[in-house]
Amino acid sequence: MFRYTNHTVNAYNWQLGAADAQMNEFGSTGITSAEVQKWKQGGPGYESFNWPNFIFRKNAPLTSLNVNVQGGGQNTGYYLSFTRLNQDAVFREYNFNRYNIQSNVTVHINDRLTAGIDINGRQEERVHPGVPGVDDYWEPLFASMRNTPMEHPFANNNPHYLNDIGHDQDNAGLWTYKESGKYLDDWRVMQANFHVQYDLPIKGLSVKGMYTYYYANDYFTNHEFTYKAYTYNPVDSTYKWTGGSQNPWQERGRQLILQPTIQGQANYSNSFGKHNIAATFVTEWTHRSDLYSHIHDVPPVNVLDIVQWNTIDGTAYADNDNESARIGYVGRVTYNYADKYYLEVSGREDGSYQWPPAHRWGFFPSVSGGWRITNEPFFTSWIGNNSVLSNLKLRASYGKLGDDRVGIDPFAYIPGYTYNVGTVILDGNTINSSRDRGQPVTNITWFVSAITDIGADFSLWNGKLSGSLDYFNRARTGMLANPGVVVPAELGYALPQENLNSDKEIGGELELHYTNRIGELHYNISGNLSYARAKIVNNTVTQFGNSWDKYRNDQNNRLWGIFWGYQVIGQFKSQEQINNYPVNIDGKGNTTLLPGDFIYKDVNHDGVINQYDERPIGYNEGFQPSLFGGLDITLSWKGFDLAADFSYESLYSFNRNWEARWPFQNGGSLLADFTNRWHRENPWDLNSPWIPGKNPPLRFNDAGHSDYNKNSTWWLINIKAFRGRTMEIGYTLPKRWTDKAKIEKVRVYVNGYNLFSLDNLPNFIDPEIASENSLQYPQSRVINTGVNITF
Repeated sequence: MFRYTNHTVNAYNWQLGAADAQMNEFGSTGITSAEVQKWKQGGPGYESFNWPNFIFRKNAPLTSLNVNVQGGGQNTGYYLSFTRLNQDAVFREYNFNRYNIQSNVTVHINDRLTAGIDINGRQEERVHPGVPGVDDYWEPLFASMRNTPMEHPFANNNPHYLNDIGHDQDNAGLWTYKESGKYLDDWRVMQANFHVQYDLPIKGLSVKGMYTYYYANDYFTNHEFTYKAYTYNPVDSTYKWTGGSQNPWQERGRQLILQPTIQGQANYSNSFGKHNIAATFVTEWTHRSDLYSHIHDVPPVNVLDIVQWNTIDGTAYADNDNESARIGYVGRVTYNYADKYYLEVSGREDGSYQWPPAHRWGFFPSVSGGWRITNEPFFTSWIGNNSVLSNLKLRASYGKLGDDRVGIDPFAYIPGYTYNVGTVILDGNTINSSRDRGQPVTNITWFVSAITDIGADFSLWNGKLSGSLDYFNRARTGMLANPGVVVPAELGYALPQENLNSDKEIGGELELHYTNRIGELHYNISGNLSYARAKIVNNTVTQFGNSWDKYRNDQNNRLWGIFWGYQVIGQFKSQEQINNYPVNIDGKGNTTLLPGDFIYKDVNHDGVINQYDERPIGYNEGFQPSLFGGLDITLSWKGFDLAADFSYESLYSFNRNWEARWPFQNGGSLLADFTNRWHRENPWDLNSPWIPGKNPPLRFNDAGHSDYNKNSTWWLINIKAFRGRTMEIGYTLPKRWTDKAKIEKVRVYVNGYNLFSLDNLPNFIDPEIASENSLQYPQSRVINTGVNITF
């Protein structure tokens, strides 16, 4: 495993930290120095337990098998492939299994007519124990920090008795098929493409038709057992049933997706001297039917995995029938003259079920042009025949694109009622109730993105060095928002949404490629660097209450993804400095502060740290990096080859929060990062001198303290990361060896994924993590070795 989700302390450091935190917060603690020393020595009854090591396996095996064959004759061709993949998760007894089958057959019926069928199918099975809670992948992550190192999964370390830790649903010792049940999700997917192409007697003109049928069937079942947890009594060596759960859970779900697609296409391509012209017309229709049903019951015993009518929970049945349809027409014409002048014009007309009938269709045109200036005689004579510049092409494009995936309910333009949203009692009878859907959303249509791109392609030294440079601008209009009008609360619903808001994204990209040969060494180096930043152009809002409200919350003409917080300008060095500090940091006259606590900048100089001191300090979480790039290197020498891929990311942020910010959050474990902290030399002596550290002094699960209740430059990390993504080293056996075995080619290789990361984050946080508490499925380092044999 590359990086654990977290690194936690052992029982000794937990006890020492808890005593330290309680002394800091209350001036006293019930944890004695003698007790802490017992945990340090680790005798009977004082053994520390490492929950992350128990929950996360260091290795997650993956096996993959692929067999394929291709061939054919003069008028036929075929390709058959079978793949099997089995992968374990880093959590015990979590497994993913997939089978893929693919078959492609093409037949040339005559000189003009070609037909084919492509069929692929797969079965995907996800299985793991029936973990209590809503999210079976979240619970192990949460438990890795919720459980303390003094708690053990099994009473007296006896695996036959689950230990009662007081929050037994978080006890990872429970999560086995035998003890907690089983979750199974089984997908069966098949897609068939039937296509035929006819080349007309007119040169360059052909027509093509395709019919695609997509079928997917999902079945899932989840049975969570009742279970018992025990407390061990060392006096008489007995196990007493003191905890667990007697609330069983069983659910079943089925989903069926049917999606036929019909496409017709006409293509024309021809040349007339130096004039080259091509045209394409495409029409496509698709319809999707999505049926889903779900039922929940309360089984009387663990061994009964069949849903019984008398155990069904009548409020937990869902039956959905969703349909959608789209149709589109696309036309495109391209032209170039003498490989110097390029022009492309296209347009598409799209219709979507999402919109009201009067606004259902949208037309989206585009145009692009290019000029290869190095093919101009005047330019060649100007730069000379021996110029290092071998190719330069200037280009520009402008186009519009529609988007109907806007986050509103389908058929929101139809008035009516939502059924079965609650119950009422009338005359002693329970009646299902309905609710008015509110004003229908009738005045909406497509989002429209207008995209401009201006760029250049170039090459030097006859192609040894090549690259491209681009500037792009995407202006998006018609984003949905409620009108900025206040309506009486008695109305019961807001005004319907309209196409009111807009934004813009501007950026650029540089790509460079260098290729060369030195003797028998051939190498290629490629790199790219991109920058993109979005700006809100119009954001419809109601009126602001005051100037601060407008400054803080007005999004118009501001960059997307601004993170606001407080600026930490230092840490207090002594109690005397705290007593004399003129700014009220904690809102309590600085009475809760200790040496090592944060000093926030009083931006507005009013002597109090509050919301009026917040300023932009970084980038919102969940946003893509604004600056990113990559580096690819390939080498080959005497049968050896190497390929490496690296990436760079910056101008995005990670905000430490919850378990990653608050020591002992929820009464749980403590991150090892907090061992580097301000603390007294003797934690039990309030007059003991302070020892400086990185982090502020601990408090026990105190989210309200001024160190932890504010987003600040201390907890927000503006990330810079360089990652070694992949590397592969291979060797191709000499052909004189393989010819003897009648084998065309044999190549052995070793490759790795996620090899390293150089970044400015703490060791327990990965640069691509999305959860601010740092609890995320761990990044894995994958090492493969294999052999390719070609006959």
